[in-house]
Amino acid sequence: MKNYSIILRVFCFVLVVFAYYNPVFCQKDSVKPKHLLIFPVISRSIETGWSFGTVGALTFRLSPKDTISRTSNMQLLFLYSTKKQLVTAINGAQYFYKEKYILNEQVSFSTFPDKFWGLGKNTADAAEEPYKYNQYYIYLHLLRKIAPNFFVGLLHEQQKVWDVTYQPGGVFDQQNIFGRHGYRVAGFGASLTYDKRNNAFAPDNGLFCQFSFNHFDTFWGSDYVYTNFVLDLRKYITVSHNQVLAFQLFNFSNTGDVPLRSLASFGGANRMRGYYDGRYKDLNQLILQGEYRFPIYKRFGGVAFGGGGSVGKNFADYAVNDLKYSYGGGIRFAIDKKEKLNIRVDYGIGQGKNSGFYLQLGEAF
Repeated sequence: MKNYSIILRVFCFVLVVFAYYNPVFCQKDSVKPKHLLIFPVISRSIETGWSFGTVGALTFRLSPKDTISRTSNMQLLFLYSTKKQLVTAINGAQYFYKEKYILNEQVSFSTFPDKFWGLGKNTADAAEEPYKYNQYYIYLHLLRKIAPNFFVGLLHEQQKVWDVTYQPGGVFDQQNIFGRHGYRVAGFGASLTYDKRNNAFAPDNGLFCQFSFNHFDTFWGSDYVYTNFVLDLRKYITVSHNQVLAFQLFNFSNTGDVPLRSLASFGGANRMRGYYDGRYKDLNQLILQGEYRFPIYKRFGGVAFGGGGSVGKNFADYAVNDLKYSYGGGIRFAIDKKEKLNIRVDYGIGQGKNSGFYLQLGEAF
């Protein structure tokens, strides 16, 4: 871990110096209705190790005369990791005139060597088994304003997983994990949202509350029948000049025959940093996390974060004495100060031997 720490510090220093003086990588903050950044990127997470690729980030206004709507955005990502993982993705959010409509989308393809420890909150580190899969994923969410800051939405999700390879007779077979031989799922659902955040990338004020459900059924061509429920609550508070407290309560629940890649997955770059994404898996997940964001110097900022949560088959599994925790800190570098688009470097620490670095584009939540 010391070697990785030294390498990351040197890399981050080179990255931010290059970004600060290179107009291709870090353009001057723009007042134009469209702002495009295209640059090579090096990323790191527990799941991928070091990744190399290209990121394009486009910020724009669908109507330049619209001063009410937040800035729309779209990102294109291509990454290949030292663990032979390939990820390509397009995601973004478009705010139409006076935010009467909002469209969120994510389209991705990945070929991914991964790890699995079995279901439940008490799986042992020694239970780790490698597996590999190919996956495409499509998520579309269209919201319609019905009152100031209130939206109703329709959403569609589909996913195909194929060429799954794993250890025969191991935990996948022992626990009869749905989808371990490959599958396709498709679902439609609805949402109710209250969104008063003042920025798309890094809000410093406002409240976000969203409840959604998505039903997957053979009627739409799904191999499994199940329903997913998500509750996402976020609060942003400016405590002084450019200092922000951010909080998130996230609940992810399933009922029915849920396949492997649709299970609640604990950990990752955005929630419970310090744990491998999927270190704990089950039908349900509940997480509470917070951040303190503060300026350091010019384009540089800092973050301290912490959180707790767990996974389980039902709410009774969320016993206080079994909750997992994580904490850590990080550095931010603004590649677009006007739109608050940051590169973030975080180090998260979980329980036991769980810890790791994250080098990502954009805030965790």
